[in-house]
Amino acid sequence: MASRGDTPGGNDLPGAHQRVRERQGASGPGGAELAKGSVGAGGGCRPVAGRGAMTALQLRPQEECRYDVVALGEVMLRLDPGEGRIRTAREFQVWEGGGEYNVARGLSRCFRQRAAVVTGLADNEVGRLLEGLILQGGVDTAFVRWMPYDGVGRSVRNGLNFTERGFGVRGAVGVSDRGHSAASLLRPEDVDWEHLFGRLGVRWFHTGGVYAGLSETTPRVIEEAMRSARRHGTVISFDLNYRSSLWQAIGGQARAQSVIRGLAENVDVMIGNEEDFTACLGFEVADLGESAGGLDVQSFRSMITRAVAEYPSFSVVATTLRAVRSATVNDWGAIAWSREEGFVEAPNREGLEILDRVGGGDSFASGLIYGLLEHGTLSSAVQYGAAHGALAMTTPGDTSMASLEEVERLVRGGGARVRR
Repeated sequence: MASRGDTPGGNDLPGAHQRVRERQGASGPGGAELAKGSVGAGGGCRPVAGRGAMTALQLRPQEECRYDVVALGEVMLRLDPGEGRIRTAREFQVWEGGGEYNVARGLSRCFRQRAAVVTGLADNEVGRLLEGLILQGGVDTAFVRWMPYDGVGRSVRNGLNFTERGFGVRGAVGVSDRGHSAASLLRPEDVDWEHLFGRLGVRWFHTGGVYAGLSETTPRVIEEAMRSARRHGTVISFDLNYRSSLWQAIGGQARAQSVIRGLAENVDVMIGNEEDFTACLGFEVADLGESAGGLDVQSFRSMITRAVAEYPSFSVVATTLRAVRSATVNDWGAIAWSREEGFVEAPNREGLEILDRVGGGDSFASGLIYGLLEHGTLSSAVQYGAAHGALAMTTPGDTSMASLEEVERLVRGGGARVRR
């Protein structure tokens, strides 16, 4: 963990993030001239003009921020039995993953954004393995808080996630082993938020319901991070990501709603699926059902309309649309809303073939955020999100293996013909 007041890596962008974008010069994104001192240590922001112009969201200029995106959440070691079952496995492949981290990694590795993660890791060999995997994804680890390991994990450990992919009529299965994990033990004062959001600068902050449900204290960490992010003009996104197993021992769905409804008041961009909005915020999706044509989009429109009326801070709301035909064939789409554009939809991909569905929603979120950061229109962003999510589910592991070129080809309607 970086010491308070110290800038990780000095004045240069750290490691994998030393990227020079050809379209940047003395002017801002898209050629908009930057006003000197427009964002200071206590500062606020103004709209970014030009190619990155956004009407609903005001983004801090790239040149005044160390990071394009920072995620707050747990990073676990995923143990994957491949085509087999957890209960009969003799070997596992390992990946890193976490609902919030996956978004930052997708933005770094696929979309070439400068990303960092705020998390905790136990300082042992498993923690160092996770660190290496995170670095392979191009995500800065300067804000990892390393916690001393006691030898057996009585007080702190690294989370494990056993996940099998499912096939056909057999659905995917996840078994978490994450009690007393380092990330769950973080306290608000463990991170110098003012240094991160004020001195270094962050354009976009992302967190979600997985981290909110990890322990009794993690909602306070999120709240403190949101407070600092808002004070410094950073856009805040939140993926509801309801997991009943996370909440069952600390009050169940009633506790989830109590916590997340409070956090939602600070959110600019809210992301989730139909189950998330019902479980976390209490908004029912009327007449929810699956048919040959997929899910009823009008029901989602009605639900989103109620949500934005209750939460005026929401500038953007986005939800994936998934109809499960089998574990390996889904209908996949997305719908989103903003105050400027109203409702927009991504093309529905019927009969999408899936290898590993885990992380598809996180990849949707990273594509959506990229579209809002770089293109400025929700109609473009929702297509990037849906395309990236579709591609991510064709490869194993929680995180995306797609390239920006592949995403853009799919957005343009390209197919799967061989490329030589």
